Amino acid sequence: QVQLVESGGGLVQPGGSLRLSCAASGSIFSYSPMGWYRQAPGKQREFVSIIATGSSTNYADSVKGRFTISRDSATNTVYLQMHSLKPEDTAVYYCNAIVDGKNYWGQGTQVTVSA
Repeated sequence: QVQLVESGGGLVQPGGSLRLSCAASGSIFSYSPMGWYRQAPGKQREFVSIIATGSSTNYADSVKGRFTISRDSATNTVYLQMHSLKPEDTAVYYCNAIVDGKNYWGQGTQVTVSA
């Protein structure tokens, strides 16, 4: 019903930047909440950021001030601009959408922060 495809991950040095993209398609509303989660090896998947109706946003404390989430409604694309990346940001980043109370996930994109 809903398809989410992430891209933009890669290897970056500490202090560097990356911009992740999530292209949404299928039966999704332009106002559906969308966000980003991440999962490091051996750890639980954790919330990173969300953007909802009216472009209201929330961020995990660990990324606040460094990451920015945005959405292009015309293309159904959500972005996560990441600055000042730290080794602890290393994880698989997953795009998330909530449609009719149900969670949808992308396949994930790997972000590795290492010198």
